[in-house]
Amino acid sequence: MAWKTLSGAPIDDIYDHVESIILQSIAEGTVLKICIGADSQVYGKDIEFATAIVFIRKNRGGFMLVDKEKKRIKMGIKERMIAEVSRAVQIAYQLANLWDNYDIDLEVHADINTDPSFASNVALKEAMGYIMGMGYTFKAKPDAFASTACANKVV
Repeated sequence: MAWKTLSGAPIDDIYDHVESIILQSIAEGTVLKICIGADSQVYGKDIEFATAIVFIRKNRGGFMLVDKEKKRIKMGIKERMIAEVSRAVQIAYQLANLWDNYDIDLEVHADINTDPSFASNVALKEAMGYIMGMGYTFKAKPDAFASTACANKVV
């Protein structure tokens, strides 16, 4: 994964970078909530995936770190939705010690519609089970802004 700030500055080590943000927030007395989400977009034969780690600082705004990857692969809608969720869960799990050590409120957001009339809904139950089974708080559309607004911004 090639993590960057939204402005494009590269991040060498995502774990150390996130920990430094957490430590700075603690030193400033700022309460943090972190939301992780992913989105994808099909461009011809390619699928572009984006993952976002969104930092919400109570009464101080927020910002995000992003990772983007393009793959030449064919996927159905359900498989693509689960691939998005898997990317978000993977980074949440990779950074799990940080959430535990610093008592950080974490949500994993899925770009899946709760309305059955939308195609993405076919993956709702599996995505919810996957995220909650890993011990994370699950959010879907319309509450899944880390996926639908943040990660979506970079694909």
